[in-house]
Amino acid sequence: MGKLAIISDLHVDINQFSEQELLLLIEVLQEKQITHLHLAGDIANHVSRVLEVLAFIRSNHLTVTYNFGNHEMPSLTDVAEIEHYPDRSFLNQQVINLNEKLVLLAFNGWYDYSFSDESDDKKILAAKNLYWYDRFIHREASDPIINQQILEKLKTVLDQLASEEKQVVIATHFVPKQEFIVYQKGKYKRWNELNAFLGSKKTGELLDQYTNIQQVVFGHTHRRFEEQTIHETIYSCHPLGYYFEWQLTRTFILSQKLAEQFNPIKTRGILKANKEAFHEFRLLHLKEEFEKGMTIIDY
Repeated sequence: MGKLAIISDLHVDINQFSEQELLLLIEVLQEKQITHLHLAGDIANHVSRVLEVLAFIRSNHLTVTYNFGNHEMPSLTDVAEIEHYPDRSFLNQQVINLNEKLVLLAFNGWYDYSFSDESDDKKILAAKNLYWYDRFIHREASDPIINQQILEKLKTVLDQLASEEKQVVIATHFVPKQEFIVYQKGKYKRWNELNAFLGSKKTGELLDQYTNIQQVVFGHTHRRFEEQTIHETIYSCHPLGYYFEWQLTRTFILSQKLAEQFNPIKTRGILKANKEAFHEFRLLHLKEEFEKGMTIIDY
């Protein structure tokens, strides 16, 4: 028996995590008796920093694997390494056995604009190239074609696991189901442009074909959702996200009466003006935030 923890969107650089903060994460994992940690993408903005984090986790006697999100990808000069990074802990379209019947299957994932309410791919691509982080990623085909290639490989792996009668836990970065996409209205409607880059309906449609997928864990949204069971598969989306989006940050700002309402867009300025007080507050409550930003699966 063991316990698998999956965390997406750790963002150690943007969240300014030092060893002090990472030790708090280690404490949570040890208290929860986690035997295997999987990091489901957006660990850091550079793969070299990812490897440092992995080494630190291992130095505390924890088994850890990972796949990429979009934030690691710009630092890879070899395009092939996005899908085939040469590290035995890197799981993309690969499985590890959790027990005799249950396996963890991880894959990076991608997007094909199918969650967008804009039908013109040229306009979507123009928006991506204007302000979306992924404009720094160089790939050899269009986003829809890349996504289709990923799903073709994924189907081969899933077919094999089904033939072996394996139960499957999937960890990926991008969103596989429209139920986890938020469509804004009114003055926030322009944020719907970002939905094009969050994931793919086709991913969820492929997963629906398999009765042996026990649970699918993903992030990328920076929004946490209640778990949903779709076609008898549990879908979990509890990304950690950026520090200025956290629940503890909301609590800090409102409890200290630093704003009448919590607005993530204005949060960084408030926190900068109250840097020392926020640092102390977040160290006191960061373990709680880590707990909210992970999915734990017994095996």
